[in-house]
Amino acid sequence: MLTLELEDYMKLETQCLHEGYSPKNGEPRVVPIVQSTTYRFDSTEHIARLFDMPTEFMYSRFANPTCDAVEKKLAALEGGKAALLTSSGQAASLLSILNICSAGESFIAAAGIYGGTVNLFGVTLKKFGIECIWVSPDASLEEIQKAFKPNTKAVFGETLTNPALAVCDIEKFAKAAHANNVPLIIDNTFATPYLCRPFEYGADIITHSTSKYLDGHALQCGGVIIDSGKFNWANGKFPDFTSPDESYHGVVYTEAFGDLAYIIKARMQLMRDFGCYPSAHSAFLLNIGIETLPVRMKQYCENALIVAKHFSASNKLLSVRYPGLENDPYYALAQKYLPKGTSGVITFSIKGGRDAAVRFMDSLKLASNVVHVADIRTCVLHPASATHRQLTDSQLEDAGIDAGMIRFSCGLEHVDDIIADIDQALLSV
Repeated sequence: MLTLELEDYMKLETQCLHEGYSPKNGEPRVVPIVQSTTYRFDSTEHIARLFDMPTEFMYSRFANPTCDAVEKKLAALEGGKAALLTSSGQAASLLSILNICSAGESFIAAAGIYGGTVNLFGVTLKKFGIECIWVSPDASLEEIQKAFKPNTKAVFGETLTNPALAVCDIEKFAKAAHANNVPLIIDNTFATPYLCRPFEYGADIITHSTSKYLDGHALQCGGVIIDSGKFNWANGKFPDFTSPDESYHGVVYTEAFGDLAYIIKARMQLMRDFGCYPSAHSAFLLNIGIETLPVRMKQYCENALIVAKHFSASNKLLSVRYPGLENDPYYALAQKYLPKGTSGVITFSIKGGRDAAVRFMDSLKLASNVVHVADIRTCVLHPASATHRQLTDSQLEDAGIDAGMIRFSCGLEHVDDIIADIDQALLSV
């Protein structure tokens, strides 16, 4: 007789509550905070074995029981094999590339991604000797292929770009990556696994800034890397996975760890050296946010679609970008990859440029002018002055940003109150 476990039939709403931690009889129902850096062992030999085969907790720079529960939950939500939490979304993006690329190598990224990631890839990684090759998010398969070099090791994109809200054609980018035997990395921050699961469209690795919708309450910074476990690291292009690692007892990751090779290498090699692991308390707070993710994402999307339509009716705006609108250039792709909604984030350009944008934002009373997005509270930001301030004019253009652009992140307030706040602020423009 076939006996099904709970994990065999859980829907995402149920996974958000139950994956990652299953208390035994008499144990705490809620994921406990294990606030300890260290773990006791009965013998030196036991610890030595862990440095050959890291199957247990040994030090909280590598792993922690609270973090481990959340990692397991996030891997399950995305349909992946394993996950690694980081201290920020930027750290997740950094490690996702460094785990694959070395000095003298390159990777391809879709332009228009988050400004901080543009700087990380185009400036900081350049100092590491790693080249980022930029392509348009709308590039054809042929144009993406032309960007490849013999030393190209990965392709990177965002499901929904921040703040231009371009929808990535994941299947197209995956086809290009796989034709060249390299993995596709997708930043799924704005979509979350509730709206899109990129592994189902060919992505190999997923990153998130968990500070955004996954946390949802602006309580802690964090990031995560999730591996599908399906990419073939032994295809001849990735000797770091198939040759002995001299810094880790000569281990060969593909031989020792199989479909866990990518995450184990990132954890035991990069996290060991960079130490950008979150605290147990941060993971605890993140888990609380994840538990209500489906409920919140439904309301974010519902509010944002109403607000986007309201913006579209205003004669004080030059343009409105929201892929849920039927006249949006990414509507068709949104229907394919994001049929349940396109997040709570809207971008629009106001008539009068930077000065008008500043007047509007400074006149808002309910919405907060903050350096954040994807919160339970409505918030706004002027990308050209803040998150993308370091970009050149041409980079701003590539990212779809102009001086009058405002990123508007709908919260969970009543939508009538959000619209009333918008209308009174537009009187200043």
